[in-house]
Amino acid sequence: MTASPTRLTINAARALHLSAQGLLRQPTRRPRRDDVLTAIQRMRLLQIDTIHVVARSPYLALYSRLGAYPQQWLDELLARGGIFETWAHEACFAPMTDYPLLRSHLVDKGHHWAMRNATRLHDEQSRGMLVMLDHIREHGAVRSSDFERTDGKPSGGWWGWKDEKRWLEAWFGVGELMVARREKFQRVYDLTERVLANAGMLNHVAAADSNQDTRRLLIERSIHALGIARASWIADYFRLRPRVSDDELRPLVDEGIVHEVEVRGWSMPAYVHAGLSPAMIAAAEGRLRPTLTTLLSPFDPVVWDRSRARELFGFDYRLECYVPAAKRRHGYFVLPILHRGRLVGRLDAKAHRQIDMFEVRMFELESDARVDDTLITAIAAAVARFAHWHGADRLTWGSIRPRDMASALKRESAVALKWLLR
Repeated sequence: MTASPTRLTINAARALHLSAQGLLRQPTRRPRRDDVLTAIQRMRLLQIDTIHVVARSPYLALYSRLGAYPQQWLDELLARGGIFETWAHEACFAPMTDYPLLRSHLVDKGHHWAMRNATRLHDEQSRGMLVMLDHIREHGAVRSSDFERTDGKPSGGWWGWKDEKRWLEAWFGVGELMVARREKFQRVYDLTERVLANAGMLNHVAAADSNQDTRRLLIERSIHALGIARASWIADYFRLRPRVSDDELRPLVDEGIVHEVEVRGWSMPAYVHAGLSPAMIAAAEGRLRPTLTTLLSPFDPVVWDRSRARELFGFDYRLECYVPAAKRRHGYFVLPILHRGRLVGRLDAKAHRQIDMFEVRMFELESDARVDDTLITAIAAAVARFAHWHGADRLTWGSIRPRDMASALKRESAVALKWLLR
């Protein structure tokens, strides 16, 4: 007889998701270096973005989980080979132990724009690319800034890249080069065999046995990282094609690798990895209670899939930094606010590093958020901690909605920051 699926409330499903992502509760101790790798292993992917009006996204996603840790710990982890850079969801850091699997997946993803561009450039400019590869082989790792621009074109975004930058990125795409480290967040490229040797991975790079094995493993890892997933959510995590269906997941359910569960109010099944069975049972019994209040990166796995964030949290989130200023509704780099298992609001912020000041340009709660002293105190403390982590000794506020919480929010955050600075 087949056992009945576990039944979860929507709050339990949210708690299970946040638990898997490391966002359930406030850390009970100061972070340690090893916690950075542990957090990335839980997420499987740490998305990279270069915008730095506040801390850049990968550092910010780790802060949400670890609290106030030194940002150089991530840089050190990359340099010693604990993680590597790859195209996965987008440009991401991933555990170095996942290199064989993700490299196999990337080779299979010939449709990815980075792979298409790399192949095209190799066909068109192979002579220059080969000269560059020989240079790195003989002289060691390089940055794109090591090469002077000679074509007279302006620099800027990817459309203004010089040939050497394009060649480096192409060799990175096809796998001949890897990112050995970053210097002031600029990539330093070296031969793949040297980077893998530094990481102790040179003898462990055998790819998965087949495309199907790669896809199956990535499906399993996506479900585990998400904590709970509908079939329609799974493909987005590692950008799988085609989309994952309930029929494709049936063998995993039959083999006991994942559990099929019911979530109250959902008309379709959801799935939980068997490795999370204890957490699933705790969630079903109401023992998995979220208590963390923190700010999230716009590129955090919790919100990078807009439809999933809407379906799971009832939170409609859109990153507006690439939207013309006049058309933005909330702001340039808006951070979702996580409070006790719900996404309750958002704020647009800027760290003024030269004057040690942190500015909240816009703060807005969701219309259904319940405003009480607990929420105000928790959010004020979270913003103060965030400002302090940025090295700020002053905190300013712009627009606050609803307005009737403005005075309390300003007062409580000032008290919290003063306590942190004592």
